[in-house]
Amino acid sequence: MDKVIKVGIVGMGVVGTGVAKILLHQGSLLTERTGRQFQLKTVVDLDWERDRDIDLSGVATTTDFNALLSDPEIEIIVETVGGIEPAYSMVRQALAKGKYVVTANKALIALKGQALFKEAQEHGVDLRFEASVGGGIPIIKSLREGLVANRIKNIYGIINGTSNYILTRMHQEGLDFATALQEAQAKGFAEADPTLDVGGGDAAHKLTILASLAAGGFVDFQAIPVEGITELTTLDINFAKNFGYVIKLLAVCRFNGKLDLRVHPTLVPGDHLLAAVNNELNAIFVTGDYVGDTMFYGPGAGQAPTASAIVSDLVDLAHGIGTERETAAAPIINPEKEVPLFSLEEVTNRFYLRLFTMDQPGILAQIAGVLAKYGISISSVVQLETHGTENYVPIVLLTHEASEKAMCNALAEIKKFSFVRPDILRLRLFK
Repeated sequence: MDKVIKVGIVGMGVVGTGVAKILLHQGSLLTERTGRQFQLKTVVDLDWERDRDIDLSGVATTTDFNALLSDPEIEIIVETVGGIEPAYSMVRQALAKGKYVVTANKALIALKGQALFKEAQEHGVDLRFEASVGGGIPIIKSLREGLVANRIKNIYGIINGTSNYILTRMHQEGLDFATALQEAQAKGFAEADPTLDVGGGDAAHKLTILASLAAGGFVDFQAIPVEGITELTTLDINFAKNFGYVIKLLAVCRFNGKLDLRVHPTLVPGDHLLAAVNNELNAIFVTGDYVGDTMFYGPGAGQAPTASAIVSDLVDLAHGIGTERETAAAPIINPEKEVPLFSLEEVTNRFYLRLFTMDQPGILAQIAGVLAKYGISISSVVQLETHGTENYVPIVLLTHEASEKAMCNALAEIKKFSFVRPDILRLRLFK
């Protein structure tokens, strides 16, 4: 007889409703493919007045989370509340009660994952989070299983659909940032307050998870340098095109003894696979020492893709429940392992610099002299005619590889020139 796995959901928003729909509508398919029956027994939410377009007949609905904790029949709890609290307290209580937990909560795993993994280990259960990065893209499973034979060398991720949609519209239609953002909000790709997306924080949460998986120990989210896309202009988009690049908000993870982690807009060569990832789609480019280059591509958010990823975690957990394997698996990420990180000053990059300067002779030579003082050589330069009404002209430089520390020192000195406007934009080139 097929083993019956009884499931509870806390949070009946967009994602929670999607999980419920799969469990209720795809039950026979799941049983056929897994040899397990999945029964959605109880759902917890604070608002039961809202129409969710789902028939929950036969499913207990409540506002009391203790209904999940105290029910010995419920073996797996799906958390789709989001945010840190009350999600953290709920997940921790569930693990302490010996419940397996599945979550799509990227902020929770990035900021509280270390404590939650320790809790899971202490109580012999597992915490799964496939849907926390990349929506329906199976990147977590691929890193922990499909690429297990590899030491991961690099990860480059387009992992925020909002920013990618905005940048795509700026590149393809010539929209300015504000207009592209308004369009993204109108289409539901951006929140009313888009700060976490366009500021890079969302991508940094996801990078924390990917890097922790690749390194086998939790990395410190607070140590990741983060820059968003709000300072980009159509001028920068057009310069990038002229140089043969596409600007993408990239989450970067590079291994060289220590981890080099950061999130920032990056000039990606137009012929690279990542340059062709457009609109709200996500992609994660992973290089392993044996497999070489791989890329995972697909929808990074949305009810159906995220719910699909959550159910894949349910199935993985269900295979071990009620069998001799019913013990906590070896931790996906060792909560005791320390992962050393490079500071941003220690790494090197090629740079894109956009400056506005007075239209006077000899200015470019003085800027180049400061860069040379700090060992930074220029590979390309473009200077346009007067731009705007203040007699300033834009100058764009591409540099050869240089240290972040040298570039910071050079920019600090360049900003002291009276003929340079303070709004200098520095971007990195993909490498």
